[in-house]
Amino acid sequence: MWIAPEDKDPVVLHHPTRRSVGYFGAVRLRDGKLLCRREEDKFNGETFWAFLKDLRVRSSRARRRVALIIDNAGYHHAKLHEDWREAHAAEFWLEFLPPYSPELNPIERVWKLTRRKCLHNCYFPSLELITEAVELQFAEWATPNNVLRRLCAIT
Repeated sequence: MWIAPEDKDPVVLHHPTRRSVGYFGAVRLRDGKLLCRREEDKFNGETFWAFLKDLRVRSSRARRRVALIIDNAGYHHAKLHEDWREAHAAEFWLEFLPPYSPELNPIERVWKLTRRKCLHNCYFPSLELITEAVELQFAEWATPNNVLRRLCAIT
């Protein structure tokens, strides 16, 4: 089972020039492994679909059914990928959280921890340095780890 972003969702990092970069992300609850995808354009049905396809490929290696716990952002319900979602529902499906309940989405804890560990009380003269700091942390969490497993535990 993986958890995924919510409306405010992916970590969106801003630079004083107002340029930004965001990340789609999911954590495998079993072992805390993080999978992220950088998105330098906007979040929409097309970019989310690309993330879903990538996540499905990476998670299918375990040959288990995958439930993606997800909120109700508009692009999560996009008609663009509705047929694809239905075609793969037997082994990979989206489980939507109740509306207006971001506190139920454990990925938000990951985004908060990322900001605290990588961005708080730091000056970054460029957006590239911000993404470098964040992606170093994401790389550390890309392997099974107890930090995210405990942080995202659904009990």
